[in-house]
Amino acid sequence: MPLRILINGAKGRMGHALIAATNELGLTVSAALDAGDDLAAELKGADVVVDFSAHSATQALLEQAVAQKKPVVIGTTGHSAEAKKKLLVLAANVPCVWAGNFSIGVNLLFALTRRAASLLGPDYDAEVVEMHHRFKQDAPSGTAARLLEIILEERKLSAAALRHGRSGITGARTNSEVGVHALRGGDVVGDHTVMFAGLGERLELTHKASDRAIFARGALRAAQWVVSQPPGVYDMQDVLGLK
Repeated sequence: MPLRILINGAKGRMGHALIAATNELGLTVSAALDAGDDLAAELKGADVVVDFSAHSATQALLEQAVAQKKPVVIGTTGHSAEAKKKLLVLAANVPCVWAGNFSIGVNLLFALTRRAASLLGPDYDAEVVEMHHRFKQDAPSGTAARLLEIILEERKLSAAALRHGRSGITGARTNSEVGVHALRGGDVVGDHTVMFAGLGERLELTHKASDRAIFARGALRAAQWVVSQPPGVYDMQDVLGLK
C-alpha cells in the first residue's frame, strides 16, 4: 500500500512545491490542508504528516499527531528558542524529523561547518550571512539558526555570543562573538554563507538554492524514512546518514 502523506500548509510556497514533488515521485497525498481545515479528521487517513505551515500551529499539530500516533516531518520555522524547547519534548513522543532545511546540499553544509568550527580556533572569526525573498516572515532563517547552533556548540558558547547585525560604535570584534546577518529581497529562494575569517586568510562555505523543489524532495525523503523509526526527534543528518 503506498505511503499516504498529509501536507499541512498546502497553500504556501512550500505546500505547492510538496504537492508537485509528490506527483513527480509517484507518492500519494491523503490530504492537503491549511489554516481552518479539520486536521484531526484528515489525520486519521494519513500515514505521516509533512508540515510547512505557521509556527503558531505547531503545538496543535503535534498534539494531534501524538494522540493519533502519527509520524511527523516539520519544516516550519520561526519558533522562539523557549517555544521550540517545549515543542521538542512533545515531538519526541512520535517519530519526528524536525529540520530547518531539507536540502541535501545544505545538510552537507551543516556537516562541513561543524568540521570547520572544530578545527579552526577562536582566532578565526565566525559570521553567518543569509538571504531570502522579500516575503519571508522570520529572521534569521531556520537554516541560519542551525548553522549558528553548530558553531556555538563547537566553540562552547551560549546564545549570548550572537550579534544580530551591528550598528553604531560597537568596538573591536571579540573572539567570543558570532555574527549573523539576514538579507531580504526579490525572489531569492535561499542563500547561506558561513565565513571563518582569520588574519591573512578567510574560508567561506556557501550554499545557494535556486529551486524550492530541492526542499520538497528532501522533506518527502524524510517522510519515507521516518515512518519506520521509533519515537524520537531526528534531523536530516539522521535521514541522510551523515552522523
